[in-house]
Amino acid sequence: MKTVTAILHDGSKIEAEVSGSGLAVLLPVNPVSFQGKEAEEKQKWGVDPALGRHLIEGLNDKFTVVAFDYEGHRMAHPAPETLTPDNITQDILAVAGAAGVKKFAYYGYSWLALCALQLGIRTDRLWALVMGAYPPIDGPYKGMLAVTKATYEMAVNPEATSPKDHDNIWDAADMTISADQTKQFFTLYTALQDFDDRVIQAKLSCPRLCFAGSNDKQEYSERWGGVTVDMAAPLIEKANELKKYSWDVKVLEGLDHISAMQPANALKVIRPWLIAKSEED
Repeated sequence: MKTVTAILHDGSKIEAEVSGSGLAVLLPVNPVSFQGKEAEEKQKWGVDPALGRHLIEGLNDKFTVVAFDYEGHRMAHPAPETLTPDNITQDILAVAGAAGVKKFAYYGYSWLALCALQLGIRTDRLWALVMGAYPPIDGPYKGMLAVTKATYEMAVNPEATSPKDHDNIWDAADMTISADQTKQFFTLYTALQDFDDRVIQAKLSCPRLCFAGSNDKQEYSERWGGVTVDMAAPLIEKANELKKYSWDVKVLEGLDHISAMQPANALKVIRPWLIAKSEED
């Protein structure tokens, strides 16, 4: 195992852990397990405190895994004006360059899966692409713009947007992130409002997999934009269309957004698929 450092589009530096051998797989996950109160908080939400570590260990016996905590980095070093698809792609390629890999697979979950699609249409260096919990077609770009706009506005003026009633867990959540942290995601989804995720399918050439839990659907109250974001429906209802676009599609029955990302569930999908595609490469 070794650690390398990449310089990102905004001049900030991110460390990546490189382990294993074989074809390279880039994982935007935290290689360091959470401890103490942070671990307890993760567990309250049903998240494995060692999620990143378990994903790495689930793959590095077969692949060279390059793990980098991109989300954690962006929360520590926000890019409120510049977190755009072009710059995110530049950041991911910078990590690959620092790790010394030319061809690589990429697996991202949720907004990091959105990044996977943007990466896939901007580089020919991918040997495989995996999107978890963000559909390759009919992506909820407008819905997520509403959610991130509301989140940004709450961070700027929390008193004006505090909830009167708690309809769900999101309503009951306190705003603990800053205006810059929230604005960067508003910037990202603003940049994607004219993005046509069908037109770009012809630009993708590597093997590709998308998956989501069958219950991955979140209804946000007015406090959070008043929208419904359904990550599973496009995979279920448009599976045949996705297959025509050369996507392999997996729906994990009974799982939601949080449970489908846990290593015990995600690796059952990702690992055999990547192994199969690496043997075809």
